Amino acid sequence: MVAITAAAFETPGEAERCFDGLRVGAAGLTARITHVREGIGWVWVVPGSRALPEVRSSRAYERYATCQNAFRRFVALLAKQPPRELPGSTAPLRRVDGR
Repeated sequence: MVAITAAAFETPGEAERCFDGLRVGAAGLTARITHVREGIGWVWVVPGSRALPEVRSSRAYERYATCQNAFRRFVALLAKQPPRELPGSTAPLRRVDGR
């Protein structure tokens, strides 16, 4: 796992569109690198709307420079991804009532 998102998606298509938006905008992504509140290490966060991260590192890194390099690798991986065909199915990933 390279990164995670704070967003919860109702359909696979929504998740795919979000990923595609990240992939297309990979060259322009910038990250904040912050020290973790509890524990030791650094995480990178791409700020999004409503004070929620668009995407963030999946783990904390011991060194600041290692965290910077991990973000650069994430951007490089995104840029290499080919365009995806969005699935036609709109079946929910989870039930709306939370079950």
